[in-house]
Amino acid sequence: MRWEPSRLPPHVLAAAVERALAEDLGQAGDLTTTAVVPEDAVVEAVMVPRAEGILAGLPVAAAVFRQLDPRISFVPLAAEGALVRAGQPVARIHGPARSVLTGERTALNFVQHLSGVATLTRAFVDRCAGTRARIVDTRKTLPGLRALEKYAVATGGGTNYRFGLDDGILIKDNHIAVAGSIGEAIRRARSVTGPHLRIAVEADTLEQAEEALTAGADHILLDNMDLADLRAAVRLCAGRATTEASGGITLDNVREVAETGVDFISIGRLTHSAPALDLGMDVILGTAVTARAGSPPTGSPGGGRPPRSPEPPG
Repeated sequence: MRWEPSRLPPHVLAAAVERALAEDLGQAGDLTTTAVVPEDAVVEAVMVPRAEGILAGLPVAAAVFRQLDPRISFVPLAAEGALVRAGQPVARIHGPARSVLTGERTALNFVQHLSGVATLTRAFVDRCAGTRARIVDTRKTLPGLRALEKYAVATGGGTNYRFGLDDGILIKDNHIAVAGSIGEAIRRARSVTGPHLRIAVEADTLEQAEEALTAGADHILLDNMDLADLRAAVRLCAGRATTEASGGITLDNVREVAETGVDFISIGRLTHSAPALDLGMDVILGTAVTARAGSPPTGSPGGGRPPRSPEPPG
């Protein structure tokens, strides 16, 4: 499943943004901005990458500013999943200066991290072009950010796999150790799930892969196998189960792994170790204005935690 910007679960997104803002504001709020920036100041700013990469996370940045102050205008200038260049503005922000500056770092943190995930994913996907292998993510995500990180993987061209423990059966080495054998683990799983739910099994050796196939596994995760064993496992599983290579996959060797014929290649570093894409926010216009009679009070988010907005990002 791929999560498009409009399909990011609003409650998940709102909760992630709320936690991030509360962490940054603490109990006293933005002391620097409140002290330095006039209450009636208005700014216009642009979000600009300092390096080339794949863009992801603008809907999350929009949600940051929306939660802080609904008067802020956030206009994307580039599409999610697009290759952006250093110095190319990707979003324009306009509104009360205090709110814009208070939300700057939180918004950038999200876009930098998610763009880094999308950029690394795209690099792996491009290396495997022309093969049958699909690049998939794992549950090795930063706590609380799984939905957003998996969205970024999909934005970078990868495929989402296993959103949580409730999303399918994957029998790994520790499950096998407790159950006693691969066959017994699969028998127990099948007795609970019935015949319609696919069962995946981790195999470290060709012998374990054969045991899993004999017991009725639908998907074999080939863990840390060398290229020769991967090719042999693909032949073994042909027509009997789908295959997934995992463990020790890098940009240097992913092409060779893909050429063994595996169906999927799972890579934990897509989410837990992707380097952030460097971005900044530059103020291009700042003015102090006098509030007109009847206009809403400008206020400041510096006095405490931000209100939570029920609206999803546009």
